Amino acid sequence: MLSNKEIVCPNNLLDVAHKKKGVKAAIVNAGKPLPMLSIQDAVNENLIEPIFIGDEKEILKCAEDLKWDISNYEIINEPVENNTAPIAAKLASEKKIRIIVKGHIHTDILMKEVLKREYDLLGKTRLSHIWHMTIHKESKPLIITDGALNVLPNIKTKMHILKNVVNFSNRIGIDKPKVAILSATEEVLDSVPSSKEAAEITKLAKEDNLNADVFGPLAFDNSVSKKSASIKGIKNIVAGEADVLLVPSVETGNALVKMLIYFCGACAAGVVIGGKVPVVITSRSDEAPARLASIAAAVVALD
Repeated sequence: MLSNKEIVCPNNLLDVAHKKKGVKAAIVNAGKPLPMLSIQDAVNENLIEPIFIGDEKEILKCAEDLKWDISNYEIINEPVENNTAPIAAKLASEKKIRIIVKGHIHTDILMKEVLKREYDLLGKTRLSHIWHMTIHKESKPLIITDGALNVLPNIKTKMHILKNVVNFSNRIGIDKPKVAILSATEEVLDSVPSSKEAAEITKLAKEDNLNADVFGPLAFDNSVSKKSASIKGIKNIVAGEADVLLVPSVETGNALVKMLIYFCGACAAGVVIGGKVPVVITSRSDEAPARLASIAAAVVALD
């Protein structure tokens, strides 16, 4: 059942990212083979200009193994893994870098620093995570949010997540994204709290006049399959044609993304948005094309 399809970075995301050249990026605890390979790919695509933070000997050894001359790039020597995150957050607060890229460091340690008020990296909305999912190089993306950062968001937090993903969708060329508020059912049922929240979010989105078509509750099949929506008699502009799935909890989003990766060979470009600096928090098991796509998504998310 597991896919053996090669994961490929989508051209549509790279094409938008290429409009912004050589963005300064901090690579947090660099010096491991896979993160270094993806940074090399991003540099070759002229997406970023890296500042490497970590054990200088390990960074140089990885670069040597890749036959990559990094003598023109800054290296900040910090051999203690957990001390690399504060350096990156400080660089961002001083506007010396515009993107933070997770290397070999735990996500919670990195995000704990980003969230500290002393660095002033938070924006007007709460931070949230998006996954830009594609199957082939030319695939239309399916965006899933939030499956990594906000664990069990309430309605207020979900409205922040919604505003962040609409903004990102606009940046990749989806002028008025169709957003499905996901639940286990298309009916509003007292026994399914996420369905009631979805109906409330749909109402609030209309009141806020968001530049998006937002509807829920919708089940997964009704969100992505016009045939399924038609059979069930669901008639609205989002059903069967969703650009975005706003999930009820982190477990739902995480499972959906991992299934698309492992069963379909999807490329999952993940980035934290909503703050003053996009943060790439790829999994340590992510392959290089997905890491490159995640960096491209971060570049796209920049103001």
